Amino acid sequence: MPERLNYHHLFLFWTVAREGGIAAASRSLGLGQPTLSAQVRALEEFLGEPLFLRVGRRLEITELGRIVQRYAEEIFGLGREMLDTLRDRPTGRPIGLAVGVPDALPKLVALRLLQPALRFETPVRLTVREDRLDRLFAALAVHDLDLVLADAPPGPDTAVRAFSHPLGSSEVALYADRAWTRRLRPGFPRSLDGAPLVLPAEGSTLRRQVDAWLERHALSPRVVAEVDDSALMMSFARAGVGAVVAPMVVESDVKESYGLERVGKLAGIRERFFAITVERRIRHPVVLALTRAARKAV
Repeated sequence: MPERLNYHHLFLFWTVAREGGIAAASRSLGLGQPTLSAQVRALEEFLGEPLFLRVGRRLEITELGRIVQRYAEEIFGLGREMLDTLRDRPTGRPIGLAVGVPDALPKLVALRLLQPALRFETPVRLTVREDRLDRLFAALAVHDLDLVLADAPPGPDTAVRAFSHPLGSSEVALYADRAWTRRLRPGFPRSLDGAPLVLPAEGSTLRRQVDAWLERHALSPRVVAEVDDSALMMSFARAGVGAVVAPMVVESDVKESYGLERVGKLAGIRERFFAITVERRIRHPVVLALTRAARKAV
């Protein structure tokens, strides 16, 4: 048997055993039942024996399950005790902060929002994970992440029980390299008819707003690329492929880092930003600092 135990799987099993079933544990964790069942099965495969047996509609814990549950109680009980002991106690060691950033969130915005962590009074060990939003929410649910930055609060169909903390919002504009800016700025926004645009992928919050804005103005640009990654969008624009949309709060960075110029503002569109956590009330000191700084700056 491999020696490396997956403690996230152990935590999920422990929660199922404590709550008395998959459905109750799913509600407690804010995690989908299929995902939760798969993680418990992975632990069973690792251990080589079942931890639960299905009796009718109920799950009954096996003898091995009871042994594992007792050890899990000790492991996670000690973890809680450690946190209670260390909370608010200066140690001189860096504070860990794990942040999830979805592909669609502008990287320049993410950098702006995370900068206070790098200037925090106590050294911070910052870990940033970029992935699809649903995967980031799953990691948040099992405490792999401290928060997720996003441009929309969790929807009603989100499998994870999470809370959104508004950070601010920004107007949105269209940016392009110098050649395309000279062609598109005169007569904007009518100049966008037939013009090449590089847009966020369909289904994203910003893309829905841009599509609605184009429809309101009866404009039919030529969408040359749909890109999930905002940094790649900027690189396309720098290469002269077409114009891109970006929040105006990072306009100076867009100009300096990518050499782009503003073509025109998309009046009526605002991109909003949120910190998503599993806590209704934020307690992590660095997350608190981030949210306070963002509300002043964004």
